[in-house]
Amino acid sequence: MAKNILICDDAAFMRMMIKDILTKNGYVVAGEAENGLKAVEKYNETKPDLVLMDITMPEMDGIQALKKIKESDPGAMVIMCSAMGQQAMVIESIQSGAKDFIVKPFQADRVLEAVKKVVG
Repeated sequence: MAKNILICDDAAFMRMMIKDILTKNGYVVAGEAENGLKAVEKYNETKPDLVLMDITMPEMDGIQALKKIKESDPGAMVIMCSAMGQQAMVIESIQSGAKDFIVKPFQADRVLEAVKKVVG
């Protein structure tokens, strides 16, 4: 059965790029969110198998959104995405419950490798 994935990034072209990689490889995009607040709302609406979450977003950043999602669903699977050079944020993400971390700019094979590792 295809896995449902929620894509959270404030950049529309990034969401489009990730969506393209996922759908071409048999995954279903459960929804998209352009900020952390919407990410939490969409998560609760769609209950996806996995969330790909950008760290730097308006209104609520990805780490806060990750913590909120984990509060409501401790079993939530989240992979964080971020630009290079944010080591402290990577560590905080993992400590907050993220399952993996992808660095931008994305390489399709790295995205798929992380997704497969987390949800199969």
